Amino acid sequence: MSQQNAGFDPARNARGAVWGVVIASFTLSALPAAAQSGVESYPDRPIRLIDPYPPGGGSGVVARLIGDKLVAAWGRQVIVDSRPGAAAAIGTELAARATPDGYTLVMGTSGSIAMNPGMYPKLAYDPVKDLAPITQTSSQPMIVVLHPSVAINSVKELVAYAKAQPNKLNFSSSSTGGSGHLAGELFKAMTKTEMIHIPYKGSGPATLAAISGEVQLTFNNILAALPHVQGGKLKAIAITSRERSKSLPKVPTVAEAGVPGYEATSWNGMFAPARTPTAIVNKLNAEVVRILKTPEVRDRFIAMGADPVASTPEQFGAYVKSEIARWGKVIRDNNIQAD
Repeated sequence: MSQQNAGFDPARNARGAVWGVVIASFTLSALPAAAQSGVESYPDRPIRLIDPYPPGGGSGVVARLIGDKLVAAWGRQVIVDSRPGAAAAIGTELAARATPDGYTLVMGTSGSIAMNPGMYPKLAYDPVKDLAPITQTSSQPMIVVLHPSVAINSVKELVAYAKAQPNKLNFSSSSTGGSGHLAGELFKAMTKTEMIHIPYKGSGPATLAAISGEVQLTFNNILAALPHVQGGKLKAIAITSRERSKSLPKVPTVAEAGVPGYEATSWNGMFAPARTPTAIVNKLNAEVVRILKTPEVRDRFIAMGADPVASTPEQFGAYVKSEIARWGKVIRDNNIQAD
């Protein structure tokens, strides 16, 4: 059978091919315009910013501060949604599984992003594969604080007491596997002391436990603990970072107070679900970075004991990978396990 008898018409098919090229060209040329239009209109409805910890913690403080400024800049509601539980895994997984359209974001911390993978091999989310970094918002030391009634006033006294009375001291943290927990475990390993870890559901409750006397001390985020130190409800004996805090210049670091080489800092950052359009991630980054660089916000962070960071998505992504590797090694080397 010939092509012509089979219904093959060269002229008609040529015309069809031409129209196919025209339609394809039109579609391809329209896609960037449509995508650009979507970015220009973003956000056109409320944004949900998940805080995977209870209210009163450091990540919540940062989330609300930035959220308020985003509302002022874009005129769209930013709902800070507290979803605590399972060492921040519940809220973080919720964000990782959300529609990647820029309308669900999550605050990540050194605990939920960098430490959880080493503590929980069956973690329900992969911080690198399931989340898109927007920017690191802040970096801050943790602070070693005690109830004022505890007769310990320095790191050396803490070490001496813990060695003389093994497991007589209880220390609280925001969660099992969180930054405060690992800071305490690292302290125990480096000083060869034994203390009992009591995990709470967030740095706010962990701080309140020390204030009420439920525990004798806490390794906690300075954002949550500093107001209570300034108010006399807690006694600060050391800062966990390499350098002293500008907010508490008279309080020594753990390293200079008797544990050379000790360092443990925590951080906060903003993430979107993986596969969120790059243009939307970049738009969020540009606005949040602008906010973090304003004198008002910068001064507010410093007053709380934190340093604003304002990194690019690429810089933040690389930092996240390095932090996962760093804390994974600390966990393995010191055989730190979930309680």
